[in-house]
Amino acid sequence: MEQSVTVPPAQRKRDVESISSFVAQSIDDARLVEKPFPHLEFDRVFPDDVYERILELMPQSADYRPMHGRSKKRNSSGAHTRVKIDLFPEYIRHLPPEKRAFWNAVGKALRSDKVLEALRRRLAPALESRHGAGSNRVGMFPIPVLTRDIPGYSISPHPDTHWKGITVQLYLPPDDSHANIGTVFHDVLPNGKLARSTQMRFARNCGYAFAVDTDTWHSADKVPPDVKSRDSILLTYFVDQGPLRILRNRGKRLGNFVLNELRQYF
Repeated sequence: MEQSVTVPPAQRKRDVESISSFVAQSIDDARLVEKPFPHLEFDRVFPDDVYERILELMPQSADYRPMHGRSKKRNSSGAHTRVKIDLFPEYIRHLPPEKRAFWNAVGKALRSDKVLEALRRRLAPALESRHGAGSNRVGMFPIPVLTRDIPGYSISPHPDTHWKGITVQLYLPPDDSHANIGTVFHDVLPNGKLARSTQMRFARNCGYAFAVDTDTWHSADKVPPDVKSRDSILLTYFVDQGPLRILRNRGKRLGNFVLNELRQYF
């Protein structure tokens, strides 16, 4: 990928196309695993050179802002254990030029129709199970978020809110030395209780995706003290069907922008 800050528009477009095509092919090549619920497992999400640039151009800690909702936690020293940067142009505009140009390209690629259509193809049965025969026409609003978890972060089992349609997480470690801290998937037993079923590998350039439904229970174990950070991209597709959801999704983007701007002054 072009490394210059002043990338010509035509080159920027080619960079986005190249990344989105590669990610879409990675989705098409991913393993489809049926248990404990249908999900995809990725082995090589980004081109190798792009992945190295991801590691090289990670934002500084001060560039992130705290995560809210279910993920809002602090550790014993009072630090927020999960922070984020939304990969939209308005959120990354305060990054240094080289980082801003790069993460803008990654964000655009992940929001592309090409990536969404690949996910629709591979997750079609699960999407149809929830949304019916017209699931391929259900609107999906993508929000890619660069997240960082630090020691002390955890999240209890949950199936994701009904506002979400597809959940994707792309892991960004520099090496595979902490492969055992990936997301845990859970079975729902006949008595209604949950049992750990499988755990995703927190490994270089790997990840997973699933269509959100009532049985997609997953969690994250507490990040241990010997892990500097657990970095990933959460690519969430919110159901974008009907006036309420459409307004909510765009209002959420606007609200996050306001919060992001305010933190620049306080």
